[in-house]
Amino acid sequence: MASRPELAKLRELREKVLSGDAEAIKVQRSKGKLTARERIELLSDPGTFMEIDMFVRHRATEFGMDKRVALGDGVITGFCRVDGRPLVVIAQDFTFMGGSLGEMHAAKIVKAIQYSLSAGIPIVFLNDSGGARIQEGVDALKGYGDIFYWNVQASGVVPQIAVIAGPCAGGAVYSPALMDFIIMVRGTSYMFITGPRVVKAAIGEEVDEQQLGGAEVHASKSGMAHLIANDDREAITLVKKLLSYIPSNNMEDPPRVDVGDDPERRDYTLDDLVPEDPNKPYNMYEVINRIVDSNTFFEIHPFWARNAIVGFARLNGYTVGIVANQPMYLAGVLDIDASDKISRFVRFCDCFNIPIITFVDVPGYLPGTKQEHGGIIRHGAKVLYAYSEATVPKLAVIVRKAYGGAYIAMSSKHLGGDFVVAWPTAEIAVMGPEGAAEIIWRRELEKAKTPEERDELLKKFTSEYREKFANPYVAAARGYIDAVIEPNETRPLLIKALEYLLTKREVRVRVPPKKHGNMPV
Repeated sequence: MASRPELAKLRELREKVLSGDAEAIKVQRSKGKLTARERIELLSDPGTFMEIDMFVRHRATEFGMDKRVALGDGVITGFCRVDGRPLVVIAQDFTFMGGSLGEMHAAKIVKAIQYSLSAGIPIVFLNDSGGARIQEGVDALKGYGDIFYWNVQASGVVPQIAVIAGPCAGGAVYSPALMDFIIMVRGTSYMFITGPRVVKAAIGEEVDEQQLGGAEVHASKSGMAHLIANDDREAITLVKKLLSYIPSNNMEDPPRVDVGDDPERRDYTLDDLVPEDPNKPYNMYEVINRIVDSNTFFEIHPFWARNAIVGFARLNGYTVGIVANQPMYLAGVLDIDASDKISRFVRFCDCFNIPIITFVDVPGYLPGTKQEHGGIIRHGAKVLYAYSEATVPKLAVIVRKAYGGAYIAMSSKHLGGDFVVAWPTAEIAVMGPEGAAEIIWRRELEKAKTPEERDELLKKFTSEYREKFANPYVAAARGYIDAVIEPNETRPLLIKALEYLLTKREVRVRVPPKKHGNMPV
């Protein structure tokens, strides 16, 4: 048994660690930021946080480092529970050397990730760091490399969520980039490879931290930030909400939560939601929210690539991933960013046993030199790859347009879709009826003597093409869709199909053994 002086010493050390540097904490709060321990306390169920490596210290002695020592070395790691479920949490402590990462700081993070893999529980990494600790030189770089390696080992095994709650610059950005979700805090967080001073020196461009890599930039332009919060507290709330939809690891099913919404509920407003004019937009959010369990749709990437919608929802309590085209934005067309957004989300759902429901209204891929030169072929192929590779139940509803290669890409039967239905408003064809009529009846249209006569002929030929080809019954006759349904019965039918498919076993064509495919990244 430890003697009383030893107990007193232990208690003194613990108190020193838990109380922290009062002056540094004051500065942290003056910026509108919580401390690392306050963030963990907010995240954890009361009394569940168990810290590991509290007494770790750095070993560096150069450049005055022998005089700059703190127990924990600027990062707090440990286990906790969130809504009763276990979690590994990592929180960088900006109050010690700006949360900079050195050898032992990194070793703590690596050990935490290894615990997560061993126990099969998610990781939440609360980033708040000035970057590599330059006083430790290559040891700091080695530390980053170790973290990246273990982020990759954990990928697809346990969910990884990064919260950017302060600076995240240089090599530090690649750990969040390798994780599944990034949540950024508006105004106090930023992420970039090279800071404003380097940018100015290199190319003469004047820009501040927020303009270069703030939350709004990454949420709407780069697509790096999946969610954005107004402060640290809201960021923690978003973490908890996200965790409520996903399983703890790739061997478990996602949690089921009965919200009391009738599985047989029909919404008859859906019958008139799609306009009669095929070129008139409508809001796909209305379709999604009227079909899934009430108030359960949780959108991911709401500000980026808005022509596509992705997010989580519940259907009779079961977690599902939602993918949809948005006719209100660029007519729901697939472009480079939308393709990346969809393929990334589909692959996450497949990693963690989350069925995917796709709502289709897509006129095709976005044309033009900007898209072609930017690699729309490569990026568009990611969607094909992701859906083809996915083995979870894949359900799709063709709401209206489904044209050309985009029809194939959006969870069609041809890519392994399990249950594909169409509303009577669906148009499934190589291209839109008007464009098809322009090509098929080109000679007849050229013979028109006046523009009015040409317009009348085009209207007639378009109607003929739509009747013969661009309707759901042609595809249904071939077995390319499983049913044509009334919009109001979509919810109960999807629930029945989902419950039948939850025991799905993938039937695959025999292929040679391989390590993995070569996805067009």
